[in-house]
Amino acid sequence: MTTIVTDNCKRCRFTDCVTVCPVACFHGDDEMLYIDNEVCIDCGACIPLCPVEAIYEDPIPEDKEEWIEINEERAPGLPVVRDKQDPYPGAEERKEELGFAD
Repeated sequence: MTTIVTDNCKRCRFTDCVTVCPVACFHGDDEMLYIDNEVCIDCGACIPLCPVEAIYEDPIPEDKEEWIEINEERAPGLPVVRDKQDPYPGAEERKEELGFAD
């Protein structure tokens, strides 16, 4: 199976999802997170914790398939993110833009 982080995470970078990952498969840059599928065990625990619905597992929606390759390329070269961190500055505004206001 494949689990990926997609464009909804960009400029949000909420890290609630990493707190439940049993294998530390999340990696991050300054803008978003990525999943290393060589490490991910496809447990799906992270998916309901993403407040902007940025995480998908198989079957990946067709309009998000490009993110499979992006996660494959980016994740291995970035630091592992294991602990909750502050979201990207302006993340709450981006969350509202995406239609996920509280």
